[in-house]
Amino acid sequence: MKKYAEDIIKMTVRELSARLSEGEISAAEAVTAYTRRMEEADGEIGAYLTVTPQTALKRAGEIDSRRAAGEKLPPLAGVPAGIKDNICTKGVRTTCASRMLDNFIAPYSATVVTRLEEEGCITLGKLNMDEFAMGSSNENSAYKLVKNPVNPERVPGGSSGGAAAAVAANEAAFALGSDTGGSIRQPASFCGVVGMKPTYGTVSRYGLIAFASSLDQIGPLTRTVYDSAMVMNAICGCDKLDSTSVRHSVTDFTADIGREVKGLKIALPKEFFGEGISPQVKKCVLDAAKFYESEGAEVDEISLESLKTALPAYYVISSAEASSNLARFDGIRYGYRSAEFDGIEELYKNSRSEGFGREVKRRIMLGTYVLSAGYYDAYYKKALQVRTLIMRDFEETFKRCDIILSPTAPTTAYKFGEKSDPMEMYLGDVCTVPVSIAGVPAISLPCGADSDGLPVGVQLISAAFGEPLLYRTAYALECGMKGTGAGI
Repeated sequence: MKKYAEDIIKMTVRELSARLSEGEISAAEAVTAYTRRMEEADGEIGAYLTVTPQTALKRAGEIDSRRAAGEKLPPLAGVPAGIKDNICTKGVRTTCASRMLDNFIAPYSATVVTRLEEEGCITLGKLNMDEFAMGSSNENSAYKLVKNPVNPERVPGGSSGGAAAAVAANEAAFALGSDTGGSIRQPASFCGVVGMKPTYGTVSRYGLIAFASSLDQIGPLTRTVYDSAMVMNAICGCDKLDSTSVRHSVTDFTADIGREVKGLKIALPKEFFGEGISPQVKKCVLDAAKFYESEGAEVDEISLESLKTALPAYYVISSAEASSNLARFDGIRYGYRSAEFDGIEELYKNSRSEGFGREVKRRIMLGTYVLSAGYYDAYYKKALQVRTLIMRDFEETFKRCDIILSPTAPTTAYKFGEKSDPMEMYLGDVCTVPVSIAGVPAISLPCGADSDGLPVGVQLISAAFGEPLLYRTAYALECGMKGTGAGI
């Protein structure tokens, strides 16, 4: 049985879906295999904050009964998944990896969770993260570190570090994370998995505990490109509960997968390959560019001057929105309340000082500062103007090319404690932040490894609602890396 269980947890979503559909594997067997894997591995990895094995088995039994009765079920029916702990799941503890929400039980489910449940997907538990999604290494969780399954001495990336690690360690068939400035793509790069940040508004944010509302977006972390497209099919779509949700015509993100990339125009912005980019990372990404050339794509170097301003604009905008969004956590209505206070003002101060971690407090203070009288115009308003310029720059670029190719992160996964300076940590987002500022989609997938065997991720970026093209282009590279060709 152990070998059989090992086979199950190594299957892609696509493979597992087919086996479940054909009756070769039951949903209960799949859940049991993953539960055992979590029991064996997660003490070392630390990917999960809350696990729900009994609920998962009950759900699996219901799926198996429906299938046995001859009901035709959706592709994800019976597939076990993990959910980042800032995405509400009804009746399940949802903490954002913060003491502030230590005992918060979500009274409702996020739209993405509801949609997965409607597809028959089974939730295994809630995944560790940087507190309130603020961080790039998963060292900011209030509970425990997440370790990179490739090398446990290295960080998994953040803030969706638990989601990336769970997929890489075979503790979930796939996971849902959130991406504000790279929080899906960067951990995907560090852990050697596939991470998709959809176009802003493509996936509902209802039920996602907000960090920066104009930037946050939910997306999948998977082992393969095709798996990512399958999950996107389930979670995307307009939602009346989310005012930023948009209508779009894509109904099947797998439709273009397998088409050739010949004739595509791929751009390499020189700003993504300059100072601070590891030579080994640069080589792997340029090798990916050479692969596309060998397949008949046109690859050209370009310049995107506005990229230089993206990082400071991002940290002004995101911190301002964090300051506003996190104001609700005051120790009165819900969340952590200090036991020591004398009056309402001290209750606020002590509850927030004790309930929030260092990085969250740093960003709240920065955000409050840039929104304050006398500084709003100098910082926040100016950052919004820079954002507009960046969006226009991307729009103009995509009139001349189909895809932008870049590193996902400047380096591979670093050791715990190696980046103690906040500014050094923030600079690690230099490749992912511009995409979030512009609101366009991007996917990260493995494109090699450095001399220490640590994964290198390549980032593919397209115009808004260009996810089908991203999946087509990413799949070709993924097949090329395996030496199997681009056809299905």
